[in-house]
Amino acid sequence: MSSLSVYHVSTPELPNKVLTHLDDIASTLAEQGVRFERWQAVAPIGPDATQGEVIDAYREQIDQLMTERGYLAVDVISLNDAHPQKAELRAGLLEEHRTTEDVVRFFVSGRGLFTLHIGDYVYAALCEKNDLIVVPAGTPHWFDMGERPHFVAIRLFNNPGDGGVSFTGDDIARRFPGLDEQ
Repeated sequence: MSSLSVYHVSTPELPNKVLTHLDDIASTLAEQGVRFERWQAVAPIGPDATQGEVIDAYREQIDQLMTERGYLAVDVISLNDAHPQKAELRAGLLEEHRTTEDVVRFFVSGRGLFTLHIGDYVYAALCEKNDLIVVPAGTPHWFDMGERPHFVAIRLFNNPGDGGVSFTGDDIARRFPGLDEQ
């Protein structure tokens, strides 16, 4: 189940609140400029679906978001426990960083934890199947796919590549629960 845990930066061991209803999650994140919503596929997606089939199942929502926000490219990323570089890929995302463009992820299957550091608060958004999250450019955040990753996600970009990633140098991500502790 999708959830949002909100912490004060001084109390990483105890969230101020934990939300599990879509409207509560969406409205709390919207107050911080973050978009969170749920999409439904217009066609069934099989476990061996191609990137094109996955994108086509959500084409209407993707096109609307691309038009609305000016995104230029879309792709699908898939990662599971059998991936030989899963540990390296995870490690590269666990440190707090910023990007020069929005981080847009829609979870077709599986789950991941986007954690945002905004002011004196940390927002840990557990995203699962059918969840869309749009983290605005410049927002300090980190992503945890867990020790045994399993997800398929649609990504939208203004500029495919590294997204202008810059690490903050703050060790805050190490103090808060990761995906496997949720």
